[in-house]
Amino acid sequence: MKPIETIMRTAPVIPVIVIDEVDHAVPLAEALVAGGLRALEVTLRTPAALAAIRAMKQVPGAVVGVGTVTNPKELDDALNAGAEFVVSPGLTEPLARAAIAAQVPFLPGTANASDIMRGLDLGLTHFKFFPAMAAGGLPALKALAAPFGQVRFCPTGGIGPDNASEWLAHEAVLCVGGSWVCPRGAPDRSAVEALAREASQLGS
Repeated sequence: MKPIETIMRTAPVIPVIVIDEVDHAVPLAEALVAGGLRALEVTLRTPAALAAIRAMKQVPGAVVGVGTVTNPKELDDALNAGAEFVVSPGLTEPLARAAIAAQVPFLPGTANASDIMRGLDLGLTHFKFFPAMAAGGLPALKALAAPFGQVRFCPTGGIGPDNASEWLAHEAVLCVGGSWVCPRGAPDRSAVEALAREASQLGS
């Protein structure tokens, strides 16, 4: 199983995906992978999410993870669907311990020093900075990262093509999460692939 840092370094952007119809899953994943974005975060925000993970797992080159995981039951459901990494909007000890026990790459959400310290106590060093813009933007991340030199981040929330490069320029940021590369609804393959290709070049 890939370490979370390897997954974070797969591409500069991890698409944050909301799937309403399972039929959308494979064409969307194929277009994102073709554009150079292989690590895909399917959020547990719709009833179709788990089936979408199973479907996307069949796409060559895709590294399919799950987002919006908030408790150990959701973690188990996602792992049973084949999720290869797990992203959460926050950090709780029960969820973190369950992810560590499952030996699955885990990216919990943090927006303050206490969450980071709690994660470090559990042996975690990689976090989602969320909600990135609402939590104070890049100045907040810089201030938060300063005391924790060993920590690396994937900022998510309010990040798009206009500001992603600025975030990626910070040494503590390995990638960003974004939904702009995967608009909700039936995917326009060529449009998604073009967005993914542009995103895959960010920060380079």
